[in-house]
Amino acid sequence: MIGPLGITALGFAGLFMLMFLRIPIGIAMGITGFVGFGVISGFGPAITLFGTEPAQVLSNANLAVIPLFLLMGSLATVSGLSDDIYRLIYALVGHWPGGLACATVGGCAGFGAVCGSSPATAATMGQIALPQMLKRGYSPALATGTIAAGGTLGMLVPPSIVMVIYAFLAREFVIDIFIAALIPALLAVVLQMLAVLVFVRLWPNSAPAGERLSWAERAKIARGSWGVLVMIGAVMGGLYSGVFTVNEAAAVGVLVAFLFALGRRSLTREKVMRMVGETASNTAMIYVIIIGASIFTYFVTAARLPGALTEMFGALDVPPLVVIAGILAMYLVLGCVFETISSMVITLPFVLPVVTGLGYDPVWWGIVLIMAIELGMITPPVGINVFILHGIDRSIPLKTIFAGIVPFAVADLLRIAIVVLFPALALWLPHALQ
Repeated sequence: MIGPLGITALGFAGLFMLMFLRIPIGIAMGITGFVGFGVISGFGPAITLFGTEPAQVLSNANLAVIPLFLLMGSLATVSGLSDDIYRLIYALVGHWPGGLACATVGGCAGFGAVCGSSPATAATMGQIALPQMLKRGYSPALATGTIAAGGTLGMLVPPSIVMVIYAFLAREFVIDIFIAALIPALLAVVLQMLAVLVFVRLWPNSAPAGERLSWAERAKIARGSWGVLVMIGAVMGGLYSGVFTVNEAAAVGVLVAFLFALGRRSLTREKVMRMVGETASNTAMIYVIIIGASIFTYFVTAARLPGALTEMFGALDVPPLVVIAGILAMYLVLGCVFETISSMVITLPFVLPVVTGLGYDPVWWGIVLIMAIELGMITPPVGINVFILHGIDRSIPLKTIFAGIVPFAVADLLRIAIVVLFPALALWLPHALQ
C-alpha cells in the first residue's frame, strides 16, 4: 500500500535504529533484510537466507583473497618492506621542496599495492613518515594531511580489498576492476603530489627541502630495496600478465613477504600470533558485512526499489550526469557519517541498477564509487584516517589534521570530476586488454 519507496524507507529507519544501538553494521543489515524480506515474501523463505547466504559467501573462492591481502600487508610491515618503499621514493624526490611529502604519497601508493587497505596504509605510513617529516621541520598540518590523504590510495591502488567486495556484490570480474583502477590510481598520485607542491608554494616554510643524494647513493638504496620491487613485481606482474589468478597472486605475495620476514629475522612468536589474530578478526568482520549485505539485498530487491528508482530518475528531464552528480553528493554526505565499506554495501543494491539503467558501465562505476567513498575517509566528522593519525601523535589537534587535508580533498574532487567526465580513463585499459 505504501509502495517500494515507503517500504524501504521503513527498512532503512530500522537499520539506522539498530546502528544507533551500536549493533555491528553487518548484523544490523542482516536483521533488517530478514525482517523486511519476511514481511514481503514470508518468513519461511526469509529464514532460509540465514543458511544459503553464509554458505554462498564462505564458499566463494573469489573472497578468499581478502585474508591473503590482509596477511600480506602485515608481513610487509613486519619484514620492513614498507620502509624500503619509503626510502626508495625519498631518495628520488626528497630534495624537492615538499619532496618528503611527495615521497610519502608515493610510499602510500606503493604500500597500498601490497596491502589493499586504506586504514592499514595510513597507520603504517604514519608510523614511518610522520616522525621523519616533523623532525625535518614540516608543518604538522601538511605532514598529517599528506599521510591521511595518501592513506586512501590503499583503497584505490590495486589490488584492493574494497574492489574485491565491490566485484562480488556487483557480480563483475575482479581483475577488470583492478585493471580499470590503474590509470585513475596514477592520476590520484599525480594530483596528490601537485597538491603538496601547491601547498608548499603557498606556504614555503611548511616544507623545507631535503638533501640531494648522489646517483651512487640512490643506486645503493635501490639495491637495498630490491625486496619490495620483487614483491610488487611478482604480485602485479604475475596478475596482469595472466600467469596468476587473483588468489594465486595474493598467495605468492604472502609467500614472498614471509620469506623476507624470515630472512631478515623479524618474525617472533608474538608477532606471528598478533598478525594471525588481526587477520582473522578483520576477515571475520568483512565476511559478516558481506553476508549482511547479501541478505539486505534480497529485501531491497523484493521491495522493488531498484526498478522504482530507475523509473523515477528516467522520468526526470535532466541529463544523466546530473543524476550521477546527485548520487556522488549522497556518497560524500554518507562518508561523513558511515565507515566506507558500510556506505558502499548499504547503497549498492539500489544505486547500481540506477547507474546501469542510465547506460553507464558497472566497472567504471566501481572506480568512481571507490574514489567517492575514499574521500569519506578524510572528511569530518568520521574521517577514519584522520583519527588514525591523531592516535599516532595526540599532540597534533584534529582541527590541524583536517586543515591539512583541504588541498588533498580538492585534488580528490577534481579527480572524481575528471573520471566522471572522461569514463575512458577507467575503461580504456580493460577493453584494450580483452
